[in-house]
Amino acid sequence: MKITLKNVRLAFPNLFSPQAGPDGGQAKYNATFIIEDQETADMVNNAIEAVAKEKWPQKHSEILKKLRSGDKVCLKDGDAKADYDGFEGNHFLNASNKVAPTLFDTDGSKLREEDGRIYAGCYVDASIDIWPQDNQYGKRINASLR
Repeated sequence: MKITLKNVRLAFPNLFSPQAGPDGGQAKYNATFIIEDQETADMVNNAIEAVAKEKWPQKHSEILKKLRSGDKVCLKDGDAKADYDGFEGNHFLNASNKVAPTLFDTDGSKLREEDGRIYAGCYVDASIDIWPQDNQYGKRINASLR
């Protein structure tokens, strides 16, 4: 389910060059988005519930409860990263993609890394895709950069 996060704070951005994960897996573009308002957090939660219900129509409630308790949902409690500035008291969402996201400035022009307009701490609008995973690696609700 495609959604747009409006005016969220960017953290740990790897948007211009992919980064390999801690397990040495395939390099991906990724970012963390700090969600400071409850309305946006509710929108993301609604999307998570909708994709869970679509993927697991009969057991979505119990599966989602288990995923949340196992930290396998893309929306997380910012207090879990309270040692980083800006996370405490908020929510955050991690999103990644193997394909480079297209980045636009407020005037619609494409941004490049050397422009210096994208940096940790800046506020952005982000288009993401919330999707359910159910494969040999387990069940999760993930977010992809668009």
